[in-house]
Amino acid sequence: MEIVIGLPNAVPGVGRAGIVDWARRAEAAGFSSLGTLDRIAYGNYESLIALAAAAAVTERIKLATDILIAPLRANTALLAKQAATIDHPAGADRVVLGLAPGGRPDDYEHSGVDFSKRGRIFDRQLEALRRFWDGDDVGPSGRPRVLVGGTAEAAYRRAAKYADGWTSGGGGPEAFAGGREKLGEAWRAAGREGQPRTMALFYFALGDDADEQVRRSLGDYYAFAGEYAERIVSSAAKDADTLRGYVAAYTEAGCDEVICFPASADPDQVDRLADAVL
Repeated sequence: MEIVIGLPNAVPGVGRAGIVDWARRAEAAGFSSLGTLDRIAYGNYESLIALAAAAAVTERIKLATDILIAPLRANTALLAKQAATIDHPAGADRVVLGLAPGGRPDDYEHSGVDFSKRGRIFDRQLEALRRFWDGDDVGPSGRPRVLVGGTAEAAYRRAAKYADGWTSGGGGPEAFAGGREKLGEAWRAAGREGQPRTMALFYFALGDDADEQVRRSLGDYYAFAGEYAERIVSSAAKDADTLRGYVAAYTEAGCDEVICFPASADPDQVDRLADAVL
């Protein structure tokens, strides 16, 4: 299983060091990819722009969105062009485009997109993205790898029909394993050959102030979730043993890549994570 480190693009107070220095350290440490989270109605750095900045200062590490809320980018041709533009100069097959419709109405309100129609919009986008990339209508040539995110039944069907695989988001190794089984069923039903690529995530912070960092960052990011936010905060890994336990559990569940998303923007977190799991 490949170990991915998230960029702290959604951590309060993130600055240049949390993107540029972080990306350089992550590549030097040997992580397979850099990941981003996506929101509109929040004070985060935009995912594709953050990955473009990371691509400019790295050579080999892959660049992943997990996930990008596709229907908020209503101009699908522009989205196709943006993703291809990061992928092409960065080097072939460096971009992993995790896409999903999201579930926050306020993101849609800010974007002027009808929240109730997000699923239908997403289906049309997935079809259009494939057409744009395969037809080279918007250039540059080629296309990034695509994963569809989510745990609704429609997510597995979309992954099997349009994508290279599926990303489960959070929820833990047991939930991932159940989703992977549903993905396999949808994949076979769609007549797809080979095995779909899979990805999952969990949160971490390491150091003397790990608990404070987790509560400040994740508590704020998931404040909309009410009592469930505390479950997310409590599930974050705050020591090396917990980190290794998560990695082992996702490996056992058959996950291809797991993203360790940080709750701190301190670039020292990169080296601490590497020491624990690489």
